[in-house]
Amino acid sequence: MSGNPSTAPSRPFDWRFTAPLFVGSALNPINSSLLATALLPIATGLGVPLGRTAALVIALYLACAVAQPTAGKAAEVFGARRVFLAGIVLVAVGGLVGGVAQELGALLASRVLIGLGTSCAYPTAMLMVRRRAREAGLDQPPGGVLGGLQIAGIAAASLGLPVGGVLVGALGWRSVFLVNVPVALLALAATLAWVPPDGPLDRSRRPREIASDLDLGGIAGFAAAMATLLLFLFGLPEPKWGLLGVSALIWAGLVAWELRARSPFLDVRLLVSNKPLTAAYFRFGLVQLCAYLVLYGITQWVEAVRGLSETGAGLLLLPMTLVSGLVILPVSRRNLVRGPIVAAALACLAGSAGVLLLNGSAWIGWVVAITVVIGAAMGLAGAGNQTALYAQAPAEQLGTASGLLRTFGYVGSIASSAVTGVVFHTDVTDRGVRLIAWIMIGISVVLVLISFARPKTQRAHRGPDPHETESGEHRARHRR
Repeated sequence: MSGNPSTAPSRPFDWRFTAPLFVGSALNPINSSLLATALLPIATGLGVPLGRTAALVIALYLACAVAQPTAGKAAEVFGARRVFLAGIVLVAVGGLVGGVAQELGALLASRVLIGLGTSCAYPTAMLMVRRRAREAGLDQPPGGVLGGLQIAGIAAASLGLPVGGVLVGALGWRSVFLVNVPVALLALAATLAWVPPDGPLDRSRRPREIASDLDLGGIAGFAAAMATLLLFLFGLPEPKWGLLGVSALIWAGLVAWELRARSPFLDVRLLVSNKPLTAAYFRFGLVQLCAYLVLYGITQWVEAVRGLSETGAGLLLLPMTLVSGLVILPVSRRNLVRGPIVAAALACLAGSAGVLLLNGSAWIGWVVAITVVIGAAMGLAGAGNQTALYAQAPAEQLGTASGLLRTFGYVGSIASSAVTGVVFHTDVTDRGVRLIAWIMIGISVVLVLISFARPKTQRAHRGPDPHETESGEHRARHRR
């Protein structure tokens, strides 16, 4: 397939091209929430304590946080469509393994496979969208498609709980794993039929050259550094400071390694020099941190203090998802960046101030108002920062850059769980909610300062056609 616009399809982003990308991008968030309703039945069915099933949640988060940028890097070297298809196969295998598992260890393996597989979708989709846009001669980001990727994720995350409840109630807990198999097979068939193939691989490369292009040392260091950091966060409120120290040492070693790498996995020089791109990562992570503090913290509070059932608490939080999805598409279609980013920061600050007013006698509708405001912040931040990423990331590094955006989001959500665990360690109280509110306000103030700052915009290096990058010329482009 040529990068010449004259040979591009007249409708480059018709539903046949976008449908498998949207389905693939939805698999990760829906698997994150699908399991929630199945933890107790799994513990009962396998005869293990309920607390041990939390490892299934942790396994997916760890796998995804590391695999998102890793899949992006692999896509830059081997081709986005190839990695996308490989990910779908892993999802199908992981779903099958989980569906027939007889012990917790097999379920853990299943969750890791599903995490690795679903993590391939978003960064490779971003690469394929950029390649398609270049072939169509588009200078501006295809905002509607980018917005669709975000909405697919949000819709899937919100559907995970009710769909999981229906599946477990009707078919048993194994169904939340097995449901991945038919969905993955449909996505596989659609991708093979409707998504154009990558260019031919350069088979003259030796294994050492491929390892260098992938920067396997950098990937291993990133995995170790991220795993130790996330395990420290998961261990709160009982901190293992030695683990945090080990993580800090690994991060320092990783930076030293990447500064010498020919084709760095974590391009430290790019992160330092391209301040708009780095700011997008931090903004996205901070908004996710605030949003998940509401999801985790306020949910516990309305159940423990206000006496709502799990269903009632879920309905109170539903507007957050709905508003977020409604905001994304109009913002993405207009390729807006600064306005939505600033508005998201201010919305986080307003929502955090609203949490400060919660107490045992507060009107329950106030919780709904807070979720609406925070939902708007999530939608504005998701759309604005994704467009900023698309514009600022070098074309040949968009896969890794897109994966890192998702990783920052995972760190934000995991950190929120750690915060609520520390604050509500002994009991869920009004005082604890006020402490969470002040933490959110502090986070939001930092977010506002970052969002209002105007770093010198660096025009993204578009480079040659990403299709060429995927056909084996990636190595030459990175030679220094």
